[in-house]
Amino acid sequence: MLTDKQFLRYRRQIALPEIAENGQEQLSKSHVLIIGCGGLGSAASLYLAAAGIGKLVVVDDDEVDSSNLQRQVIYREQDLQVAKTEATVRHLAELNPMVRVRAITKRLEKAQLKLEVMLADVVLDCSDNMQTRQLINQVCFESSTPLVSAAAIGWQGQFAVFDYQGADEDKACYRCLYPFDELKQVNSCTDSGVVGPVVGTLGNYQALAAIQRLSTGMFHVKPFQLHLFDGLRMQWQTMQIQKDKQCQVCA
Repeated sequence: MLTDKQFLRYRRQIALPEIAENGQEQLSKSHVLIIGCGGLGSAASLYLAAAGIGKLVVVDDDEVDSSNLQRQVIYREQDLQVAKTEATVRHLAELNPMVRVRAITKRLEKAQLKLEVMLADVVLDCSDNMQTRQLINQVCFESSTPLVSAAAIGWQGQFAVFDYQGADEDKACYRCLYPFDELKQVNSCTDSGVVGPVVGTLGNYQALAAIQRLSTGMFHVKPFQLHLFDGLRMQWQTMQIQKDKQCQVCA
């Protein structure tokens, strides 16, 4: 049962027939793991906390830098040189004290990542390197945990949902899409630049997908599709992710 305080706070969501009071109660019992507290994680964590997710676990090993403030909208000037996870916990608590937030201020090795993924209802991959993304994908696949992945650079972004809970054998995984552990060319925000609202758009999509899954019991966006966003032209393209029969993870 929702408390009176919860009902009043979330009444605009509860008014939606797809969510209603039961869906909001499910959100309050949900556990989301967010890996990466940069531009994607900043946007996603703010909206998930505001929506009333019961427990958030945020993972990052970095500190806030002045160049982050252009797109990582959860942080403020006073957070400079502070661990991103520490600042994130503080700001989310200020936004919604009814949400429990736990910080992990380091890169997770596979054993601990497995444990954290097993505890989570949904995992958001907001990381910024291919090795981490591949490890997250492998652990989520092995644990049958739904994964919401996104990335952004320059004016471009991408978004995909991998619902590994009860997925068919012919469904693809993230490694089917990118069958390698390293990018051949350096491609980071530092080298290529990035537009803040593009990252925010993709992070919000991740939050929206998680809220769909947790409040209604299913993703309403079709899983195993790659959604490409062109922020310069404000256009989306969608393509089916084909299963790699030689995939090291899901084949």
